[in-house]
Formats: sequence, structure tokens, C-alpha cells
Amino acid sequence: MARPGPLSFQPVFKSYPWGGRNLATRLGRDLPPGPIAESWEISAHPNGRTPVRGGPFAGRALDGLLGELGEALVGGNNRGAVASGHFPVLIKLLDAHEWLSVQVHPEDAYALEHYGEPGKTELWQVLHADPGAELILGFRHVLERRAFAEAIASGTVEEHLARVPVAQGDAYFVRPGTIHALGPGVIVAEIQQNSDLTFRIFDWGRFDDAGRSRRLHVEEALDVLDFTAVAPGAVIPTSVPGEARHVESLAAGPHFAVERVALERGMSYAGACDGSSFEIWGVIAGAAELSAPGHEAKPLHAVEWVLLPAILGSYVLRNLLEADGSAGESLLLRIFTPDPDR
Repeated sequence: MARPGPLSFQPVFKSYPWGGRNLATRLGRDLPPGPIAESWEISAHPNGRTPVRGGPFAGRALDGLLGELGEALVGGNNRGAVASGHFPVLIKLLDAHEWLSVQVHPEDAYALEHYGEPGKTELWQVLHADPGAELILGFRHVLERRAFAEAIASGTVEEHLARVPVAQGDAYFVRPGTIHALGPGVIVAEIQQNSDLTFRIFDWGRFDDAGRSRRLHVEEALDVLDFTAVAPGAVIPTSVPGEARHVESLAAGPHFAVERVALERGMSYAGACDGSSFEIWGVIAGAAELSAPGHEAKPLHAVEWVLLPAILGSYVLRNLLEADGSAGESLLLRIFTPDPDR
């Protein structure tokens, strides 16, 4: 068995009615024809498995690698993932050309009982927002189930939703049970549990290609909605204790942790995968170079992702000069899984 080094993946694209072409025009992606709503960047979900790009594991799907490499890939914090064969997280890019459906995701217990897969906690990092762009996150006020069911039946859902102005650089933590939707002109990087469970509540009167209204999941949504989730707002980043570098924590929950790292010209970040968890790094602005002993240095440009196996050992990420010789700030996301016993 080859010892795994840093792994890059070929994305899987999804076409939904609310998608557009901004992943090509703004992020430089080579897209298939038509509206592309989502790019699944690192995924082991059956609805969109991403194959490894290059290296000794080229063409292999991530879930297959989990079965072969086990704890060497995901680390001791994820023994449950090895046992279940279910990789912990899924990384996406979303291009909202139109409003997404107003929706909610279930938490783990409900999702596992009814659908046999985990629930869906997610974090959005806003990569682009048109002037005046908005999203929906939470209710405007506390509601009761019956009152909201009546609003759905009467078509007055919008009256109860908290609309939030959105700007590039914002981050939003979307807990299970929180009603939400991205608005037009917004591109986000989404870090989420490895789940594809979405309950649609309201779809803006849209029809599918056959002229039919898209299916709603009203009863399921009413079962899992948190009617006390009132306008949670954007994440307020916090400094990571003991870090001299510019490192901020965006999320630190039981399913995943997300840190945002800013590297100015000449700066670097030295870390290590010590066997406890894999790490996923994404360059969301600028460029960086990843180097690890025994492996070829890998340049990464916005927006690119790389998975570092848990047994990789030490690594360094450096701010990278652009092709024109300039070096602005590089902005990166670091995703890992915490110790479940802490």
C-alpha cells in the first residue's frame, strides 16, 4: 500500500434551478454547459463521489480510500467513521444565481432514525456577494409549530424569515433545525457533515423542467425546525489561543472545526498531522504552496482544496507569489475533526 501524501480531487458538478455560471466567470472553473449550482469539491457521499486527481491513488474515490486506509487517512478522532465507512465531512462551492429554496436540515438522531445517514451541520464562508445581496438565516421572532404550519399553508412564509445583508468575508454557522436560504449573487464555500438531507419548505413558486412544482417536505421540516432560532447572524471569529499567526476560529463543534488563516507576504504556517485527524486546507484568496517531507511541493490557488491524511506528519504552507510577481494576502481555511472525548 502506498503511503498517502496530500490528496487533491476532481470536483463533481450539480445542476439545480437556482444555479448560474459564476463558478466559471468569478472562480475560473471549467464547467459543463448550463446552470451549475454546486461543485462538490471533496466528497465521499454516494450522491457525488469525488475521485483523486493525480498521484498513486489517481481515479480512486474517497470512500474507497477510507475503506483501504482507514485510520491512517482520517485519524484516531474518527474511529467511528472508519467503522461506519462514512467520511466525516463534505466540502462544496455554491453559486446562488437565484434564491435557494427556504429549507432546513435535520440533526443526527432524526436523520439516522429516518434516513440512515447523519444530520447536517454546515458553515458558509462567503467568497463573493453582489451589492445588496442577502440570505435568510433563522426566524424574525419565536414561533410555534402550528403558527408556522398555517403560514406555509397560506403562502405567508416570507413574513417570518430573518433576512440578513451579506458581504464577502462573512461566515455563517448553520445549525440543524435552523431555517435558511442563500440569496442571488452569493458564492459560498460550504463545510458540512457528510449528508445530503435537505427539507424544502418554500421554493419561490419555481417549476422543474417538466413544468411541475418541486417537491416540498413540509411535515419533515416541521418535525425538525427549531422555532426559537431567531436571526443567529454572522459568525464572530475568535483568536485561536497560543497562535502567533493570524488564525481565527470560525467553528468548533463536535462534527468539525474550521479555522481561517491569513498569510501575508513572506509568512508561513507550520503544522503537523499527528495521527489524530485528517486536515483539509482550502485557499480561498491569493495563493499558497504546501510542502511536506517526502512529497513534491504543491502550489494552491484560489479556490483549491487539499486533503492531508492523518499520518502525513509535518507540513508547511507559505504565501506564494502570483504569476505577475505580486504577493497579496493569502486566505486559507483549515478543517479538522476534534477529539470526541473532549
